[in-house]
Amino acid sequence: MPFEPAPPPAEVRIYVCGITPYDSTHLGHANTYLAYDLLIRRLEDLGHPVRMVRNITDVDDSILPKARDLGVDFLELAAAETARFHCDMEDLNTRPAAAEPKATEWVAEMVDLIEQLRAAGHTYTAEGTTWFDVSTWPSFGRLGGYDDDTMVTLAAERGGTPDDPRQRNPLDFVLWQPSLADEPVWESPFGPGRPGWHIECSAMAMGLLGAPIDIHGGGSDLIFPHHECELAQSEAATGETFVKHWMHCGMVGYDGTKMSKSLGNLVFVSDLCKESAPAAVRLALMGHHYRDDWEWHDGDIAEGEALLDTLNEAVRRSVAPHGAAPALFAKRLRDALDDDLDAPRARAVLAEMADAVIAGRLDETAPGVLAELCELCGIALDPEASPSAS
Repeated sequence: MPFEPAPPPAEVRIYVCGITPYDSTHLGHANTYLAYDLLIRRLEDLGHPVRMVRNITDVDDSILPKARDLGVDFLELAAAETARFHCDMEDLNTRPAAAEPKATEWVAEMVDLIEQLRAAGHTYTAEGTTWFDVSTWPSFGRLGGYDDDTMVTLAAERGGTPDDPRQRNPLDFVLWQPSLADEPVWESPFGPGRPGWHIECSAMAMGLLGAPIDIHGGGSDLIFPHHECELAQSEAATGETFVKHWMHCGMVGYDGTKMSKSLGNLVFVSDLCKESAPAAVRLALMGHHYRDDWEWHDGDIAEGEALLDTLNEAVRRSVAPHGAAPALFAKRLRDALDDDLDAPRARAVLAEMADAVIAGRLDETAPGVLAELCELCGIALDPEASPSAS
C-alpha cells in the first residue's frame, strides 16, 4: 500500500527499531538505516518536517548474556557500542534521530502499558512471568500473514518461548519476567523483574510519537514476532490504530550465508570506512532495493568507489554553456525515489548524469544540480579527493 502523507508542511512521524548495543554496526544495520535516511531526505525535499525516533534496546535477552560473558556491566557495554554506532551513522552521513530513547529509561511507562493490558483482560501471570494472551486478540498475525505453525517456528528462532509449559498458547509472548540474580530488576505490580522485548518499543514509540505513527519498521526479521506483538499489544491497550504504514528492509547475507551476530560473519561499517570513503559505502548499498534480500561480496565496494570517483570528477568540471539543461535528470531521480524508494534506479540516474556532464552534453548548471541530487541521496562528495586506488 503506498504511503500517502498529508500535504506539506504536515509533519511525518517515523519510528525505527534501533540497535541492541552488544556488538558493532554491521552492513545489515546500515542497509536498514540508510534506507530510512533516504526516505527522510526525500520527505524533507517534498517539504515535510520529519520526526524520527530510533530506540536503543539496552536491556533484553541479547545484551544481558553478552555482558555476562564479557564480565562487564550491561549499561557499560551498551554505552560503548551505542557510541560506536553513532560514529558509524555520522560517518555514513545519516540524519540524526529526533529522539533516541533507551529502554532502561522507559520502564515505568512499560509497566503502565502492561497495567492497561491487564485491566482489559489481555494478560495472565504464572510464576512471576506475565504473558500477553493472544486468544484475546483475534487479529493476531495479520501483519505478517503467517500461519500458526510458521509463527511458532519463527518465535522459537527469534527470542520467543513457544515451548514454555506455563504458556496457554505457544504464541503468547512475555510482557514482564523475573530477573536472574545478576540481571537488573525493577519493581512492578506483577512482581520484581524486567520487561519483555516487545513491550519496550510500544511504550517508547507511543510515548514519543503518539498514535497512529505514520511509518514504523526496521529489518524484515522484525515482522514476526517483534512487530506483530508490538502491534497487538499497542492496539489492545489503546483501542486505537498503532501504525499507518509499515516499512521493512531486506536481510543482507555475506558470500552465500545470512549475515548475523550468531554466525560471526559480520561485515562491520567501521572496517569498511577505514578502507573506503563512507560515500562509496552508501553508493554500494544503493545498488539494492530496500525490500530485497541480497548478499554482500568483498569486491562490491569497488563499484561504489568507482561511481564516487566519477561523481567527484563530474562536479568539478567546467561545462560549456550550450549543452542540455539537467532538469530531466532531477525529475527522473525524484521519480525513482517516489516509486517505493527505488535506490538502484536513483543511483543509475546519478551515474548517467555524471557521464553526461563529463562528456560535455549538459549545460553549465549541471555540476551544481548533480551535487544537489547527490546531497538528496546523502552522498557527501569531495571534488578535491584523489581517485580511489581500486
